[in-house]
Amino acid sequence: MPGILILAEKEDGKLKNYSRELASKAVELAKGLNAPVHGVVIGNQGSAAAEELGAFGVQEATAIEGPAVQALLPLIQELKPQIILASASGMGKDILPRLAMKLKAGLATDCVELSVENGKLKAKRPIFSGKVFVDVTFLSDVQLATARPNSFAVTVVDAAKKAAVKTIQSAGEGGRVVVKEVKEAEKGMKDLTEAEIVVAGGRALGSSENFKTIRDLAETLGATVGASRAAVDAGYISHDHQVGQTGKTVNSKLYIACGISGAIQHLTGMQSSKVIVAINKDPEAPIFSKADYGIVGDLFVLLPILTTKIKELSGK
Repeated sequence: MPGILILAEKEDGKLKNYSRELASKAVELAKGLNAPVHGVVIGNQGSAAAEELGAFGVQEATAIEGPAVQALLPLIQELKPQIILASASGMGKDILPRLAMKLKAGLATDCVELSVENGKLKAKRPIFSGKVFVDVTFLSDVQLATARPNSFAVTVVDAAKKAAVKTIQSAGEGGRVVVKEVKEAEKGMKDLTEAEIVVAGGRALGSSENFKTIRDLAETLGATVGASRAAVDAGYISHDHQVGQTGKTVNSKLYIACGISGAIQHLTGMQSSKVIVAINKDPEAPIFSKADYGIVGDLFVLLPILTTKIKELSGK
């Protein structure tokens, strides 16, 4: 029976949180189709993460070791899924367009809503740098979509349940790109795309040393540190912290923008956050037009006060 296939991702042997979201959403969609959900975890030693999908209602999963696309195509031909979903992560953005081409199927990217209408997938996604959201429907028999992290709730069906897992070894070459090493950006800090709280700094910080005020507040809140392109280009912080059109797109519950003017390239990467707080000396800064709460003032005065107060309230 045609169903839904999801591409799940792992880190340190466990499912990434946005893959838990994706599994939860896929199970919800499958109810509207009266169809099963099959999970796929790509990468070495992915069986444990594949089993974890069972907690979210996925009955069966496949762990693929080796080059993904070569193994996915035979699996897709075997399962004949109607819908194929992945997160809008580096892996999802890499694999799904290639699958769509090979399957001659429609693809909606960076979706913030997914539903089933008239027996087919329907998606909502941003266009024009996030200024407009459009509803997307499909003409193809197979429908593909990538979902923006932090868009859906994680729903645990049975925490003790494990999916039945089959492990397959992918044959074929891995392509011309060889991954020799993977470095952790900052220990103990969530990736920006997964973070529920982001504290971001802009060029107004003035130096990498001054980013300590951002890091102190982020640590107090259990947040991830973000940055504008101007701060990254100035060398204050590494590119993996960059939020915006040429950086990462975040969809956090709370986004605190400190000393960031609010150029459209930055707004593109963070304006879908649930609550936005802006701190800037310039009352005319464009960031205030997108902020739910705005504070006009010197961030070097305000952030230490805010950090201290949060520590007092949380008992840290």
